[in-house]
Amino acid sequence: MLIERQQDVTPAVLEIMERTRDPRLREILVSLIKHLHGFVRDVRLTEAEFREATAILNEMGKLTTDTHNEPVLMAGSLGVSSLVCLLNNGDHGNTETSQSLLGPFWRLNSPRTPNGGSIIRSDTPGDPLLVNARVQEQDGNPIAGAEVDIWHASPIGLYENQDPEQAEYNLRGKFTTDAEGRFWFRSVKMVGYPIPTDGVVGRLLKTQDRHPYRPAHLHALILKPGFKVLISQVYDPHDPHIDTDVQFGVTKALIGDFIRHDEPHPTEPDVQAPWYALDYVYTMEPGEAVLPRPPIK
Repeated sequence: MLIERQQDVTPAVLEIMERTRDPRLREILVSLIKHLHGFVRDVRLTEAEFREATAILNEMGKLTTDTHNEPVLMAGSLGVSSLVCLLNNGDHGNTETSQSLLGPFWRLNSPRTPNGGSIIRSDTPGDPLLVNARVQEQDGNPIAGAEVDIWHASPIGLYENQDPEQAEYNLRGKFTTDAEGRFWFRSVKMVGYPIPTDGVVGRLLKTQDRHPYRPAHLHALILKPGFKVLISQVYDPHDPHIDTDVQFGVTKALIGDFIRHDEPHPTEPDVQAPWYALDYVYTMEPGEAVLPRPPIK
């Protein structure tokens, strides 16, 4: 088709997209062209704005390294990550789900840790945190033998890959649930933290007068054949940014109860007050157990 006017562009591109062999890819590309071309017309995109947009995409690619993923940060800051998560879990977002965002800081090879062990691998001052959790099916039956990958930020708001003062894989560990679906471990209480703001996402937040903070949370990735991989975050309801998460990731089902204790632990003499306890139940949905691609190494 020879293009004579702007109205001819979209039909010409759609005709080519319709030739895509894979049905799902064809569906995605056809819808993408309809919405993308519609967006360009809707906002009357100028040539200068188009050049700026492509420059931003190039910059996001250059900013992405083994320890930082700018497109993932942008997807979260636009609410896309949360939307995709909820559309694909909890009966397409109609019921509560333990599923949440993967985030940009998951690493693949966290060290194996026995239940009851600590994930503190270098000097990390902070209030002790004791986590007792259970993994179950939707009907409440325990899931034994599930592999649980845990990670979280430090009490100064940094993951170990961001902080040269922390040991490799500090505050990360991989556990296995027992016959009752339980796993438990010791750590230090995490705090909320700002996402990196020295790139494209930071400029966006500044333009919108938005703060960059995520509320304090505990990450988990749970793997068990026969179940969809569960990616979860459990949030501290007392965090000052619990209602304004920059990544739009907080749902009611993901609110934990981080209980503060001001007396020494009754059975662990080395756990001094104040210390915190978190009990939480993770619910897995049936499906194929496919690990996501790690956003960083």
